[in-house]
Amino acid sequence: MAAADLEAIVRELADKEAIRDLARRYAHLVWQQRTREVAELFAEDGWMDTSLEDPIRGRAALVEAFERLVGGEADFQPFVHNHVIDLAGDRATGTVYVDLRCTQDGRSMIGSGYYEDEYVRTAEDWKLHSRRLTLRFLVPLDEGWAAASGHSSE
Repeated sequence: MAAADLEAIVRELADKEAIRDLARRYAHLVWQQRTREVAELFAEDGWMDTSLEDPIRGRAALVEAFERLVGGEADFQPFVHNHVIDLAGDRATGTVYVDLRCTQDGRSMIGSGYYEDEYVRTAEDWKLHSRRLTLRFLVPLDEGWAAASGHSSE
């Protein structure tokens, strides 16, 4: 194996690990309700679509939205896994699956879905350029998810 090939392989592995860490760090910071740090994982012109409201564009708007959505009594607890990444130079796309626990109107909620991400390499590190959340379900824990996911026998 040529040195250039080995160098390219190492760079690809390092890039993918940095992107995976970005997704893990996002979940960790949401758990910790460190909303400003969550927003700093996005590029300056980054945006997020939660599918609950209009897309949130720009880091300042992301800070405000995360303080409203993540801070407080909702107590979001995302568990991320099954991260698939496609690199293309200084950009990449990925899908990250998420299982979600939270509190909504005093009720324990359980959810599942995935993030569709676009990443960009900046002077500092890899950042989220966009994140689009698709929820398969978000239901009260005591009701379960069978009906919401189309698997109810009723």
